Amino acid sequence: MRIRKIEAKDKPEWRQLFQGYIAFYEARVAEDVIELTWRRLLDADSGLVGLVAVDDQDRPFGLAHVLFHISTWCPTTYCYLEDLFVDPSYRGTGAGRALIEAVYREADARGSTRTYWVTHDTNATARALYDRVASKAPFVQYRR
Repeated sequence: MRIRKIEAKDKPEWRQLFQGYIAFYEARVAEDVIELTWRRLLDADSGLVGLVAVDDQDRPFGLAHVLFHISTWCPTTYCYLEDLFVDPSYRGTGAGRALIEAVYREADARGSTRTYWVTHDTNATARALYDRVASKAPFVQYRR
């Protein structure tokens, strides 16, 4: 297993993984938004960074999408891990941890002082990993 930045050739596998992620959360994302996300992942100036876990044939089986943004509380940027997904057949291989560690390296390289993410409170499998690689924040998320 290796982690690398997403490349144009990854689109079919990325699309399948991203749709698996969306289905996991029983959500719907419009086709035009999926295409826009893909274009943003390939645009170095968009602020969106895509990482993939790949097998020995260089085929993606996991993804991480991160956003970098400024903060009103410090002079550096923060790194938001928006999406993290590993194909179910590769779970338990350490791919999730490897993707998070790659996100940490990317954040460190960019000088970000915080890396954070959210997950559903019922996502026990992912939360077991997250409890080992990060600290749970005491904040509650609100939405409009």
